[in-house]
Amino acid sequence: MSETLTMAVDGGELTGWREGGGPRTAVMLHGGPALSDYLDSFTPLLGETFTTVRFQQRGLAPSTAGEPYTVETAVADAAAVIDQAAGGRAWIIGHSWGGHLALHLLATQAGRLEGAIIVDPLGFDVGVVPDFGANMQRGLSDEQQARIAEIDALEQAGEASEAESLESLRIVWPNYFADPASAPPMPPMDINLQAHMGIWASLTEHCSGGTLTRGLPSVPPSLPVLFVHGAQSPMPVRTTTGSAALIPHARVEVLEGCGHFPWLEDERATVDVIRAFAEAA
Repeated sequence: MSETLTMAVDGGELTGWREGGGPRTAVMLHGGPALSDYLDSFTPLLGETFTTVRFQQRGLAPSTAGEPYTVETAVADAAAVIDQAAGGRAWIIGHSWGGHLALHLLATQAGRLEGAIIVDPLGFDVGVVPDFGANMQRGLSDEQQARIAEIDALEQAGEASEAESLESLRIVWPNYFADPASAPPMPPMDINLQAHMGIWASLTEHCSGGTLTRGLPSVPPSLPVLFVHGAQSPMPVRTTTGSAALIPHARVEVLEGCGHFPWLEDERATVDVIRAFAEAA
């Protein structure tokens, strides 16, 4: 059973959904940036451990909040969701870009957090992005690679359509998985390119400025932090291990046979490691 939520933030409202009946509340942070929320495939698996609150990040319906599209605004939005939908304190579970956002929350909003679970994230350093991009194009035909390069050039020039960006994502989608040949179909997605480019520029600036490098070592030891990474993910494992090294008490679990969406490839292993960690915290 899902309960629809509305949270007021600067510039509009965020729409969210409360699900499950677990004894802890977890606010879910989906990836992108500026993709439509896809964590409805994950939250049902967590219902015995967490009551989950997922929300559509700004820039896409049904949320109405728009500009500015920055890391600071994304952090403020997540804090508002914790305050308004979780009573001011909650666990956070972030995936991909949402994992990077979770790191910023750990660095700046620790007082609102009861724990953090960070799944296959973009970590503290965008230096992994070239390797990630190369991994995402493994096994593609010359024609497919040329089309991706064409769309990327259009995106960088601000001339790509949302349909073209989603076409590019659809081409590489199988490479998110340990076994591309058995990858599930890409779920329905929307993207806001203005929001995507704005947040990406902001997070790159923060990485260059060392925001997380300075902030993560101060995460309180009393705040449990778990990183979960797919051993066969196109996102290099070092993005997790390097980020975890900045938080001395953080724990890392690498799941064999899993790619970027571990709950879609090994539901049992993913849920078991998260449940065991949360229950022991």
